[in-house]
Amino acid sequence: MPRNNRPRDREEKRSEIVTAARLLFVEQGYEATSMGRLASAAGVSANTVYWYFDDKDAVLIEVLDTVVADAVADFDTAPPGLADRLLWLIDRLEQVSKLVSTVHSRILVSDEVNAWHDRFHAMGEMLLRFEVQRSGAPEAELDALVKLCVFTVEGLLTHSHDSSQRRAICSTLQKCLG
Repeated sequence: MPRNNRPRDREEKRSEIVTAARLLFVEQGYEATSMGRLASAAGVSANTVYWYFDDKDAVLIEVLDTVVADAVADFDTAPPGLADRLLWLIDRLEQVSKLVSTVHSRILVSDEVNAWHDRFHAMGEMLLRFEVQRSGAPEAELDALVKLCVFTVEGLLTHSHDSSQRRAICSTLQKCLG
């Protein structure tokens, strides 16, 4: 059974559990990761994980919040222009594609994950709205154009296209916007 080798701050231990969960969820998938396996990877007992998180969905939400925080922190480094920013976003989401799939499957059975998904979309649409406005799109068309961007991102994530096809799609969308 894993033991704590040294006393650790509560937030440090929680962070170690989230870091281990992120790695396991991204590499092996949410369903394939048992709480026991997660505890072992984090170097704690299974009971310790439950001390910090009510259930596996609570761990998932913390992992998702961490992934989003990392992406938001890096957003300023994304290249300028709507097409390039959409491609940057798609690349970031592809790196955690198992998490994206997990969220979409869990929203049907978890109110907490569904609420997180709604908040994620609201934040994403707010950022996209800013990008679409900056591209010079007419105010009256913003809502529809933001939805087109969302559909483009979701479509490119769920359907296989090579990088040149993706670029052509995002560039064409950008041209249509302004």
